[in-house]
Amino acid sequence: MKVYRHLSQLVTLQSAHTKDGRYLVPQDLSVIEDGAVVFDDDIIHWVGETSNLPQGFQGLPSENLRGHVLVPEIIDSHTHAVFGGDRASEYADRLNGLSYEDIAKRGGGILFTMSETHKLSKSELFELARKRLEKIFSYGVGTVEVKSGYGLTYEKEKELSEIIYELKIHFSPKFRIFNTYLAAHDIPKNFKNSKAYLEQVVLPLMKELSEKKIIDAVDIFHEKNYFSSDDVRKLFTAAKSLNLPCKIHADELNDNQGAEIACEFGALSADHLLKISKPGISKLAKTNTVATLLPGTAFFLGKPLAPAREMLDSGVKVALASDFNPGSCHVDNLILIASISAAALKLNQAELWAAISLNAAAALGLKNQGVIAKGMASRFSLFKAPSLAHITYNWGKNLSVSLI
Repeated sequence: MKVYRHLSQLVTLQSAHTKDGRYLVPQDLSVIEDGAVVFDDDIIHWVGETSNLPQGFQGLPSENLRGHVLVPEIIDSHTHAVFGGDRASEYADRLNGLSYEDIAKRGGGILFTMSETHKLSKSELFELARKRLEKIFSYGVGTVEVKSGYGLTYEKEKELSEIIYELKIHFSPKFRIFNTYLAAHDIPKNFKNSKAYLEQVVLPLMKELSEKKIIDAVDIFHEKNYFSSDDVRKLFTAAKSLNLPCKIHADELNDNQGAEIACEFGALSADHLLKISKPGISKLAKTNTVATLLPGTAFFLGKPLAPAREMLDSGVKVALASDFNPGSCHVDNLILIASISAAALKLNQAELWAAISLNAAAALGLKNQGVIAKGMASRFSLFKAPSLAHITYNWGKNLSVSLI
């Protein structure tokens, strides 16, 4: 066991946890000044003010962390970190007036990244992703979800899922990788429709990867001209038979009732939600499906942000993630995105920090973390700062300190 003592602020989120991450007010941060925490590699044994540290823990190895802030582990619950090439020219094209849809019709978008990804070997893709993840982790992120989705053939999607699994082993236990299968990301041109691609590639490969216990969850891009509501239901039904949790790219470019379908199947999360409807918000508020907002994508594409305030005031459990990817959000720094977007989304401090820890954990089905409390997993993020406010106040400045 080990003790962290004299933390300038120990942000426990105890009250936010009690409230299931909903209807949060600033006081739900549950901050302990001059705090201490006793923990081992697995769980937390005690939390409180340093002056109240029990005698039985006084002789344990300890670290004086005055001038530091400890928070529940930061989690980036939506990234696409395994890919080849870049789409810098598309960003310029959008600034020059083309839409995401226009660019896709011209051969850009996901299918362009597919072609660039196919040019690289498994070892090359692994090394690129490893370097990207090292950078993400340097910001204080301790768990990151990584999706496949730029292979879009049976063999290449299998390879990408295997790469993510190998990254998971490579970084464990230092950092945690959550492997999400997103073969249903786009429809390759050699398939006549989404149904054919789903039946010939997505479903059989999902079964194979599930049997090998390589993947942790399944995702799909539910959007006009991509995958239909029938496709989603077919995939989710098959995933459920394999005991695989589901996630969905929902209501990003249009209101397709993706949030409602997510709730229908008890999905871990519905992500994006720029165009979510009031009925969709109402459904999310009544379920445990997390609304994962990706404000970096809206900024990158020049689109209006998701209606976060309406969701929060309705009782929806809201998370924030980076959506780091080569085309619609080439930004890997979740803390930066959260800092910039909080004012625009009108988040208070408790909503902001719960969104990247407590509720982000829920978006990955991690039930034993997101709060610093006795008996919970000892997953933390540490920042060299006099207070929590300084972390998001310093836009783009990395204040994270390694816990390893």
